[in-house]
Amino acid sequence: MQIETLKVFCDVIETQSFSKAASLNYISQSAVSQQIRALEEKYGRRLIERGKRSLVPTQAGQALFEGARDILERFRSMENHLQVLSNSIAGDLRVATVYSVGLHELPPYLKDFLRRYPAARIHLEYSRANRIYDDVASGSVDLGIVAYPVKRSGLEVLPFREDRLVVICAPEHRLAGLTEIRVETLDRERFIAFDKDVPTRRAVDRILRAHNATVEVVMEFDNIETIKRAVEIDAGISVVPQVTVSSEMKTATLCAIPFSGKGYSRQLGILLRRGRARTQVMDRFLALLQEAPPVLEPVAAGTV
Repeated sequence: MQIETLKVFCDVIETQSFSKAASLNYISQSAVSQQIRALEEKYGRRLIERGKRSLVPTQAGQALFEGARDILERFRSMENHLQVLSNSIAGDLRVATVYSVGLHELPPYLKDFLRRYPAARIHLEYSRANRIYDDVASGSVDLGIVAYPVKRSGLEVLPFREDRLVVICAPEHRLAGLTEIRVETLDRERFIAFDKDVPTRRAVDRILRAHNATVEVVMEFDNIETIKRAVEIDAGISVVPQVTVSSEMKTATLCAIPFSGKGYSRQLGILLRRGRARTQVMDRFLALLQEAPPVLEPVAAGTV
């Protein structure tokens, strides 16, 4: 039996999906089915009960899963030890994050990391925050990066960085000429918001409530890029991390206005499964993420 077959089996159980396991292992879904059938033939019993909406391991399947997971952890530890001895940083790292972080926060880190360690491979996938917590806990991904991280059983949270929140509007909007803005000024404004289950939406809602500012939510989206496009056509204003609008500020398609006073920021955190053995690739990537972040240019008065 090959170690890869055990990994495929564990991925099926952890993700509850043949297609997800296929994607994680860069093989076809039919190949996953064949490997599961081969395991069932080898041990002479059914390992997975296939329902309409879920995959549940049988008693034998659960025993195999627990044993295989231990074997895989020991195998990863052994590979990591060998890499240390050979002074080589190589291998795969699976990272899950939300769109705004993956598109606007991580590229400089990824570029630097791959320059330093060309033999390493990072597989970046975009997902919703609640799914990222589940994927890190199940081991489907090695680490996750989310906004406003919360503690959950079995997970470890490391600080990443903070992003300044700014109000964005179209250049022709009446607020565009302001050098800074008070939260109360947003009262009764047409607003382009994140979906209600997005952590940044909940944080912005708390800020508005704290200042008795009631906005008219005219559109809701699950990703930052669609929100920016709606604001560009003057469908409403929004509150987003400054780093996500750097290109629009340069091309003058959006105005970014900082909040007055100390302002507000979005906290980002790194999620890890507690107790999971870390490879050298993971350790080096985590070390890079926790180095001093790039310096953000201040928002100039009335600039875009």
